[in-house]
Amino acid sequence: MARLAGTSTAVVSYVINNGPRPVAPATRERVLAAIKELGYRPDRVAQAMASRRTDLIGLIVPDARQPFFGEMAHAVEQAASERGKMVLVGNSDYIGEREVHYLRAFLGMRVSGLILVSHALNDLAAAEIEAWDARVVLLHERPEAIDDVAVVTDDLGGAQLAVRHLLEHGNEYVACVGGTAETPAVGDPVSDHVEGWRRAMEEAGIPTEGRLFEAPYNRYDAYRVGLEILSGPNRPPAVFCSTDDQAIGLLRAARELRIDVPGELAVAGFDDIKEAALTDPPLTTVASDRSAMARAAVDLVLDDGLRVAGSRRERLKVFPSRLVVRHSCGCGQA
Repeated sequence: MARLAGTSTAVVSYVINNGPRPVAPATRERVLAAIKELGYRPDRVAQAMASRRTDLIGLIVPDARQPFFGEMAHAVEQAASERGKMVLVGNSDYIGEREVHYLRAFLGMRVSGLILVSHALNDLAAAEIEAWDARVVLLHERPEAIDDVAVVTDDLGGAQLAVRHLLEHGNEYVACVGGTAETPAVGDPVSDHVEGWRRAMEEAGIPTEGRLFEAPYNRYDAYRVGLEILSGPNRPPAVFCSTDDQAIGLLRAARELRIDVPGELAVAGFDDIKEAALTDPPLTTVASDRSAMARAAVDLVLDDGLRVAGSRRERLKVFPSRLVVRHSCGCGQA
């Protein structure tokens, strides 16, 4: 190939690998023409062995079947593609051992870096990351077990926006559907959503005791919890759900019990998944810029300056939340 292009093998390597040295435009064109004529395809495995890095980014999420994580994974894949990288996705299913399995597998593949959406990173997983000295960016959540660069949403402030809005509709109080007993108290978005609800209620001088309900994050279990909440003797006038999936389950329970939303029950969620605009009625929720968050996470995990003198250059990047007002809260109703 070098002979056909009339240049050295080193220059051919610079063109194929886009560096580390610049190549004159005319020379680059000759090399590219030779590559096309010979039908050359780079050996990515050999390149990875030589550089000890691949064109892969590892992404671990709790459950890509849940719309929020599916949309986040898609956004990461798009952002990685813009940087010439591919994404390997692993689902931890909220199980620590499975998270460690994917950590070991991806790090063993010499990925360029890891983007980790961890529900509750355990000490073993944190030790694996430390042992491999891996580039890791936390996305969406900030587990206590690892102190690394994180890209997150203003979860607490967003929850306050939603609850204040429900109270502004004249509701006597707002109940909250939070996580489960296994939800981490620190670093988990749902915990911040609950804290935001609590603060908004306290600001309004309204007690929260007995008004927080536990529910898994998926709509199916939330539906069953919703039946219990809404069929009880003290049905709340308004409910803030920590995730849109929970809110969708609650709306299904309300429909089954023939409770009018928002006439008899106001509802708000968090995440602004695509389905939130298609529920009946459309769901008022809290949104953040997932595409921008994914792009920031990819840029950080590929940034050679991520580690500077053993310390983190930028430890926390917080994206603002915004309230997306639809009909489930009572807005836009006759």
